[in-house]
Amino acid sequence: MMYDVAIVGGGPAGASAATFLARAGLQTVVIDADAGMTRRAMINNHLGFPEGVKGPDLVDNGKMQAARAGAAIVDGKVVALDRRAEEGFDVKTEDGKNFEAKQVILTLGANAELARTAGIATKEGTEPRIREIVDVDSQGRTSVPGVWAAGTVAGASVHTIITAGDGARVAINLISGAKGERHVDHDAMPRPAEAAPAH
Repeated sequence: MMYDVAIVGGGPAGASAATFLARAGLQTVVIDADAGMTRRAMINNHLGFPEGVKGPDLVDNGKMQAARAGAAIVDGKVVALDRRAEEGFDVKTEDGKNFEAKQVILTLGANAELARTAGIATKEGTEPRIREIVDVDSQGRTSVPGVWAAGTVAGASVHTIITAGDGARVAINLISGAKGERHVDHDAMPRPAEAAPAH
């Protein structure tokens, strides 16, 4: 199966991007090795969690939300990203699986090695303790057409609320490009039923 988008990494940036992409009707797969730094975090500054949220809960709920939106969630460590001769990319996992996708979003957290080995331009990191990031334009595009990057690996702050927002931002840019118009995804609350007249 040729997916519209493969996302490498299922932390806040990846799950957020997947939720937006799947809700927009794009066939989306998230391939995640479950090794991100959010798994080890207690997060007390993520909006909507006044008591804080454990990193594993945030990651698991993010993947669940992406799956509910229609994204496929796959456990696996991606070891290679290669351009296909005809269209798109082959995303290969350590256990020998291959996923075909028209476009790819890298949400690799603090490790840009996959991007570098795939020939994607990287540069020195901008955040504390982040040595290397993917070089992206203002939309999230990398030096390889069809490959995007979001979150910490693209230079965003390591804070989960920011990486999640960056994943959504890059997904909206990808969707907008695919559809040829700016994408907006808002649902309205149901209007309260009008009160019945008193008898």
